[in-house]
Amino acid sequence: MSSITLAVRDTSTMLRRNLLHARRYPSMTLNLLLSPIMLLLLFVYIFGDVMSAGIGGGGADRSDYIAYIVPGLLLMTIGSTVIGAAIAVSMDMSEGLVARFRTMAIHRGALLIGHVVGSVLQVLASLILVGAVAVAIGFRSTDATALEWLAAFGLLTLFALALTWIAVGMGMASPNPEAASNMAMPLILLPLVSSAFIPADTMPGWFQPIAEYQPFTPAIETLRGLLLGTEIGHNGWLAVGWCLALITLGYFWSKALYNRDPK
Repeated sequence: MSSITLAVRDTSTMLRRNLLHARRYPSMTLNLLLSPIMLLLLFVYIFGDVMSAGIGGGGADRSDYIAYIVPGLLLMTIGSTVIGAAIAVSMDMSEGLVARFRTMAIHRGALLIGHVVGSVLQVLASLILVGAVAVAIGFRSTDATALEWLAAFGLLTLFALALTWIAVGMGMASPNPEAASNMAMPLILLPLVSSAFIPADTMPGWFQPIAEYQPFTPAIETLRGLLLGTEIGHNGWLAVGWCLALITLGYFWSKALYNRDPK
């Protein structure tokens, strides 16, 4: 049996293990998923009329704000869901499973890749659920073509992959699951200081560069451009660049922590 076949077999086994674990203990995924859904309903039905005054030159209504906020909430869903990957990896570390896997004749990257692929699949399922809620309350994207929808799906998948690798690194670096959950909190907090809820140019002048060039804002603006027809500009390249940089950083960080001396 070739090394590639062994790697695929071992990775598939780890993926199946992670998916079975997620199915048997769904409470963590549901808790992480409820946050963006509650924020969506809160900002649309409680703050929608007021917040819509800040977009479209003050002439927007609640339906316009639904269209504005949904791309940001989809990206926020990714940030909240991948925290589960950090906690799951930290649990494997603290329970000694990673040390055990190091001594077994399995592919070195199978455990990490299994966690990553499993987390990305959970993220995509979460995005479908949040998207269904958004459509139910009035979100529409009538102008987007099939190619733009495909590009939007690709961007969401790439962003999920990027944040998952970072979350896996956080889980490997944390001494326990509680610390992993706390370390991964910026993945939820960063969208709050992006253009997810209000345009970046309405923020204080000194803060606008931070909000504009952090990872979430370019991805949100690109997603809005694909689904709503707004101008994408340089945000597309920034979003892809951030994703590739985070994937590279997370992969090598996780690999280094996994391969280090257990002592």
